[in-house]
Amino acid sequence: MKPYEYFEHTADVKFRAYGKNLDEAFSNVALAFFNLVIDTNTVKPVVTKQVQVSTSKKESLLFDFVDELVYLLSEGFLLHKVENLSITQKEDSYELSATLLMDDHKNYATHGDIKAATYNDMLIEEKPDGVMIQMVVDV
Repeated sequence: MKPYEYFEHTADVKFRAYGKNLDEAFSNVALAFFNLVIDTNTVKPVVTKQVQVSTSKKESLLFDFVDELVYLLSEGFLLHKVENLSITQKEDSYELSATLLMDDHKNYATHGDIKAATYNDMLIEEKPDGVMIQMVVDV
């Protein structure tokens, strides 16, 4: 199974990320997101950033996670790899924590920009054989 793929969209970028479980699919969302501006395989793991998000619904968790990625990109960080992403469900909320291995954008040539996360065409499908997440980001 490929980790993610991109689809045609009128003005923005639409992608699907896949995983054996929700944690892996969210990790692949981060890779799909950053691969829009750079090949993440070329980014060196120099800086470690911690991300923590908590909300009441999975869709809001996805939106808030991608919003954190938008913020990190705007601050000049590029992703190399996601480590230890974990989603836990509490009584009335979902919590995500992840370690992102990153580097400063000044060391790389990037292409394009990502302005914002959107709820447009958002979909989280959980099946026994895996998870598919669909997302559109404003570019």
